[in-house]
Amino acid sequence: MPSTPLHCPRCGTGAEDFSGCGACRAEGIGANPVPPLAELSGLSLRTYPGGPWGWPSALLVTGEPVTLGEGGTPNVRVPLPDGADGELWVKYEGANPTGSHKDRAMSVGVAAAVAAGADTVAAASSGNAGAAAAAYAARAGLRCVVFTTDEVPEPLRAQIDALGAVRVVRKDSSARNAAMREAVERFGWYPLTSFASPSPGGNAYANEGYKSVAYEIARDFGDRVSAVVVPTSRADLLSGIERGFRELRTAGLLARVPRLVAAEPDAAAPFTAALARSAPAEQERTSVPYRPSPAFSLGEERPTWQGLDALRRSDGSAVAVPTEVFMAEHQSLGAQGLFLEPSSAVGVAVARRWVREHGGLVIAVGTATGLKATAGIRGVEPTAIPELSRLTP
Repeated sequence: MPSTPLHCPRCGTGAEDFSGCGACRAEGIGANPVPPLAELSGLSLRTYPGGPWGWPSALLVTGEPVTLGEGGTPNVRVPLPDGADGELWVKYEGANPTGSHKDRAMSVGVAAAVAAGADTVAAASSGNAGAAAAAYAARAGLRCVVFTTDEVPEPLRAQIDALGAVRVVRKDSSARNAAMREAVERFGWYPLTSFASPSPGGNAYANEGYKSVAYEIARDFGDRVSAVVVPTSRADLLSGIERGFRELRTAGLLARVPRLVAAEPDAAAPFTAALARSAPAEQERTSVPYRPSPAFSLGEERPTWQGLDALRRSDGSAVAVPTEVFMAEHQSLGAQGLFLEPSSAVGVAVARRWVREHGGLVIAVGTATGLKATAGIRGVEPTAIPELSRLTP
């Protein structure tokens, strides 16, 4: 583990590994220890180049960067109906090297593994994290083992295999996580993702890479942003973005932190269910039935503490949307040239609703390219093409 210590933000207990806070786990709460917030005073957003390594001092990881050019992703404006009061933008993380936001985390996590002297990294993943872990491990010359299930879409399986990782398949996510835990404990492999239950969230040093999403949004939009909508499962991305905004606000580089909104499929929406309760103790212990949806990378039975904390600190919210709504959004975005995975469409659908109800400038984080999951996509029915001689300019 790198030298920067971790502490539990819920109870203050120090941490010695990446299995979450043991004291909180004894209470049935998955709380993710974190490093101290970075000091950004004296830095300028105007000269921030983007990406997690744009400000290396903000990462608190020693050693050389492990990078494939991640970050600096584009902002794409999404048209709204005439007369709509607000703006909707998608921050397109599909432009990262392996096609998802996970590259920001795995770039930093693998660098932390190198600094810790690891020779093998491990990740439990529904797809995107495994592909990113494989790529950055290959870049650093480390062995990578990805624990996964048969539910992972074929394009992601092919990507993980092509990047040289060893893929260990188990019947479901519980068995997958158990296998990773056994490997980490027996062989000392460096864990890049969560494997504990209840889940606290992923590797805390890796999650620091997500702060760069907040830095880039602040650089590109300043204080105009009213809300940032984040597709949310275990809330690694959500909590990392909140920490980035908090650092900027503390340093005086941002006047206020935008409201953060957790976007969930209604098939499994623990954050939406938790925030319907008023008492924090009840929110932390919320449990919902898990049902699969086309947004295969989203959906949990319980909210993570790190996600609830990020939403509370930002006066945020959580919104669940039905499958037919986000899949209609998925198709609509494709018709506008944006091919996102269904999980990203969940975020855009929630952001569209947020703009309609609240106005302002709203950014949806488009977490991955649609090439990650292509099964079930409905295309336009082919039509007869007239003779070329009849086609006039």
